[in-house]
Amino acid sequence: MAIQVWDYRAEYEVERDDVLAAVDQVMRSGRLILGESVASFEKEFAGYCGASHGVGVGSGTDALMLALRALDIQAGDEVITTSNTAIPTVSAIVSAGGTPRFVDIEPDTYLMDATRLEAAITSRTRCIIPVHLFGQCVDMDTVTAIAGRHGIAVLEDCAQSAGATHRGRRAGSMSRVAALSFYPTKILGGYGDGGMVVTSDAALAARLRRLRVYGTDKTYYAEEHGYNSRLDELQAEILRRKLRRIETYIERRRELAGRYDEQLRGSGLTLPQSSRHNRHVYHLYVVRHQARDAIVKALAARDISVGIHYPWPIHRMRAYAYLGYREGSLPAAEKAARAVFSLPMYPSLTTADQDRVCEALLEIVPEVSAA
Repeated sequence: MAIQVWDYRAEYEVERDDVLAAVDQVMRSGRLILGESVASFEKEFAGYCGASHGVGVGSGTDALMLALRALDIQAGDEVITTSNTAIPTVSAIVSAGGTPRFVDIEPDTYLMDATRLEAAITSRTRCIIPVHLFGQCVDMDTVTAIAGRHGIAVLEDCAQSAGATHRGRRAGSMSRVAALSFYPTKILGGYGDGGMVVTSDAALAARLRRLRVYGTDKTYYAEEHGYNSRLDELQAEILRRKLRRIETYIERRRELAGRYDEQLRGSGLTLPQSSRHNRHVYHLYVVRHQARDAIVKALAARDISVGIHYPWPIHRMRAYAYLGYREGSLPAAEKAARAVFSLPMYPSLTTADQDRVCEALLEIVPEVSAA
């Protein structure tokens, strides 16, 4: 049997009755858009994150873009983030009208190197987006201290880190506003797209609610240019029920990560490093090796799929060539892109399948290293 890098089907079989009950509840409610399920889930999930308000939107990308709009990012404004991230982080900046600027990453955690922020700030810098990548948080103490000194907004990108903590504070609670994704692969994943902006700023939340519905506060009257980006009732009710199990999902991911650590220590792979002040929730289990492509090919021959997160740093993509970054501009991000790959990681991954992955790697890695 093939082993997938991610698969929802076993989880669905276990949770099927609850999922179908959620669908039936919504379908019988008489309200399919922005009803009670969305409102309840917004409140409950924001509370889980440690924020006062949640605004459900159509995707994690929309969550970032709308948050930037609510922060009044405009043409010519610079937003600092990392190039070692999913495309949506940067796509959202551009869609909001801003100009992305990059700092390099820490080579061991792949997170934003917060010590490089100060040097990247210019007179046009208006926001910093620290990406809590792969399931753990950026050094937010340093980020917020620097942002505070310069009067710059901070928007946490928590798409991959629901439930992660830094010094006991949950992702999404360490800045004025944060964006999260409910894409199916995420820590709290739905059965389609979805996202949320969380904040403890009531005025910001009110503006976000307006922006997600065409800029309207009243029916058919736009106060400002807005969008159509709403978390739908079906996804919200499913996610609301899954939220009750989020800590179970996280503990299973951490258990799987611990088993990978134990079995692959000394294998020749560079294993994930968790910052000592973090609770890592392992959205992805990312390893690295200079012979990455050969290893991936050999695993595929054994019906084991892995992912590469990410094969190209964003500053080297054609779509963003206009930003002016050249090869060598961000050496740690570029080096990681050539070597990282992600092992199967999801709560319903069986220990037998995980053992099969580890056994294959323990055979393959020494062979390709010696070649």
